[in-house]
Amino acid sequence: MQIVICDDEKEIRDWFLDKIRKFCPEADVMCCASGEELLAGETVPDLLFLDIRLPEMDGMETARRLREKYGKMILIFITALEEYVFLAFDVGAFHYLVKPVSEEKLKEVLERAAGQYREAAGRKSVWEEKSIVIKSGGVSNKIRLEHVVYAEVYNRKVVIHKTDGDVEYYGRLGALEKMAGEDFFRSHRGYLVHFKYVEKYDASMIWLKGGTALMAKQKYPEFVRKYLKYHRNKGGSGVV
Repeated sequence: MQIVICDDEKEIRDWFLDKIRKFCPEADVMCCASGEELLAGETVPDLLFLDIRLPEMDGMETARRLREKYGKMILIFITALEEYVFLAFDVGAFHYLVKPVSEEKLKEVLERAAGQYREAAGRKSVWEEKSIVIKSGGVSNKIRLEHVVYAEVYNRKVVIHKTDGDVEYYGRLGALEKMAGEDFFRSHRGYLVHFKYVEKYDASMIWLKGGTALMAKQKYPEFVRKYLKYHRNKGGSGVV
């Protein structure tokens, strides 16, 4: 497991480095002092301890850019500013540690994060192979579910918006919903969204990577509950 500590205070970096090597000796641990340094490097973190108050680019913006660049990682914020706790949800934070961090709390969180990492590694091959087959224009298209951002009904067709392009076909959105599974949500009779690509939402709209979907007001409470459950299962939304 590749662990990265990003904090502009050397004393904090050194403390985390010493404790993490003590509790997780098999991991490869490195440090950096800024978001720019982290983004410019070639290291892909599996687990990132990230300070929010960083010079120039703050931790929240650094986290957003890292999500765009690498996607999956276990993110733990370390900061003295508790008021940022709710913003941590926006970037799928696994935990939120408030300074000063005790050795016991760090050990507890590190053990849970390592367990999440091992569990995710075990699921990876199965998830990446999960796909559906759609017939469009007489041609059968195999689509990997992890690449589906959302689907919508348009001109009596179902349009699947993928990370690498769109596919449209005559069919029923309900049938696609059943095939897609619990990582997707029917937010409106005309929309099916993938939780993985949700960037923000309110009671009437969902903003996703590369598009938007309508939210039926009566669906909103269920969406929030399942969205938070999705992130807990994938290693996010925990708060300390």
